Amino acid sequence: MKVCLGKNTGTFLCKGQRLNSGFDLITEDMIKEIKSSIDIKSSPEEVWNVLVDFEKYPEWNPFIHSISGSPIVGQTIHAKIQTMSFKPKVLVFDTNKEFKWKGKLLFKGFFDGEHQFQLIENPNGSTTFIQREVFSGILVGLFSKKLDNETLPGFIEMNKKLKERCEKTK
Repeated sequence: MKVCLGKNTGTFLCKGQRLNSGFDLITEDMIKEIKSSIDIKSSPEEVWNVLVDFEKYPEWNPFIHSISGSPIVGQTIHAKIQTMSFKPKVLVFDTNKEFKWKGKLLFKGFFDGEHQFQLIENPNGSTTFIQREVFSGILVGLFSKKLDNETLPGFIEMNKKLKERCEKTK
């Protein structure tokens, strides 16, 4: 079994690396990453504008039903994803590049998720949109199949609809 130490920022140090105080023990079966990407024939600015127009999510987003609140680093927002509603903390809000938050189910270490949207500008003016989430906590193993069978397809469908919406406006 691989053993890693996770700091509350969601960054993991593995066996053999120097340890600092404030780390929690996390085993390999307590971490899972899912990821989906898509190329969009729109600039990062155009993709970003659709991504952060939370009021219009009900019009096109089949995965994230709503986001409310101000996406300010260090603040919490309210997100409704499929059947789950939670209040994640915004970790990164870098215009036209990255939006990341970290949420938890009930309490830290039970079932945490660090969700990231990343926009990469391509030489031809298009954008590679990456959606990923790193889950950690004692319930990750229990929810692993659900993440593969329901959450990942939700990422894929959202990415497709984002692409359609961005490319439709061109």
